Amino acid sequence: MRFILLCLLLLPVSSIAAESRCIPCHTQITPQIVNDFRAGKMGKVGLDCSTCHGSAHLSADDVDKVNIPTEKTCQPCHQKQYDQYMNGKHSLAWVAMDAMPKTGLQPHAYIQGLKGCGGCHKIGVRTAEQRKSSPYGNPCDSCHTRHSFSVAEARQPQTCRTCHMGFDHPQWEMWSGSKHGAIFQGDGTDNRAPSCQTCHMPEGDHGVMTAWGFLGLRLPEDDQEWLGYRTTILKGLHVLDPEGNPTSRLDVIKEGKVARLNQKDWKEERDKMLEICSKCHSSRYASVQLQNADQMLKEADKLMATGIQIVADLYSEGVIKPESGKPAYPDILAFYNANTPIEQTLYVMFMEHRMRSFQGAFHMNPDYVTWYGLAQMNRDLVDIRAESTRMRRETQREKSYP
Repeated sequence: MRFILLCLLLLPVSSIAAESRCIPCHTQITPQIVNDFRAGKMGKVGLDCSTCHGSAHLSADDVDKVNIPTEKTCQPCHQKQYDQYMNGKHSLAWVAMDAMPKTGLQPHAYIQGLKGCGGCHKIGVRTAEQRKSSPYGNPCDSCHTRHSFSVAEARQPQTCRTCHMGFDHPQWEMWSGSKHGAIFQGDGTDNRAPSCQTCHMPEGDHGVMTAWGFLGLRLPEDDQEWLGYRTTILKGLHVLDPEGNPTSRLDVIKEGKVARLNQKDWKEERDKMLEICSKCHSSRYASVQLQNADQMLKEADKLMATGIQIVADLYSEGVIKPESGKPAYPDILAFYNANTPIEQTLYVMFMEHRMRSFQGAFHMNPDYVTWYGLAQMNRDLVDIRAESTRMRRETQREKSYP
């Protein structure tokens, strides 16, 4: 088998690609796909289009018979990467999105049509029923874009930019504006400063995971003050009910691995990152920087818990009425579907400003920590306090003048 592959590699690209009966037709219909395939590794080693797409589609009359590749299509040849991917958070991206309480209310094109949240979360594994609704979107081609499926392309930080930017997780902006990003982009090589892949996919490991998880939450916690902040935040996520008891959303948090629910998992990922940082910095320096970022998360959690409690008090006083079937407590995971302006502010405080406060710290970008993070969280609190006062006065007037 190795001898056959070696011979194929030595053949001219055109002679290999010509073996596919798909090429003559698709050169006319989708010429750039053919160009990408010919230039890519799979075309050079002699794979046929049918390797991934099957052989049932033979003409314009049976296009519906073509197989759309999934991560399972890539598995036989890339078992190691497949196993790593399945153990990482990228494989859970669809689970995390689909767990949001109002995802099902979004337009089909927004989720299944991959024009909104689905456009990035397609990097996660989808069920057969979900793929039936929208067959397009293979997790592997989120980074190794079709039809060249280039490894070199996937190693570039720009590959991560499409999803890791913007409102709730601007890692691209944080990294590119940090000293790490400035050196990497200015030097023109990848040997002086880290890219996304250096830290999050060392040696091509596809098992992407972080110590804190997307939500920046960990249980249990020895710091009792911080545990109090986190408990309030977990109530705001409806992972705990207003009395502090676990809800069904805790199972979703576990399945999606968006938080760390034991010290072992957190420490395992922290030790990995410390080892990576220590390749360029002293272990002491790296440890101090990571600990300082932890403390920035604590400061952000303090402000966040304060905001949640203010809005929770409005619920307990009857100023805000809960939705039918839901407890009298703000639900941050309702996102932009929150029902009142004050809850909209609370959602932005959590999803945008808190995220930037602690993510900016770990990505070594002080500007994001300060002006896009903590400063905005303090501003949010001012607005929340002012709005809560206005809402109480309005409620009191309504009671006085029925």
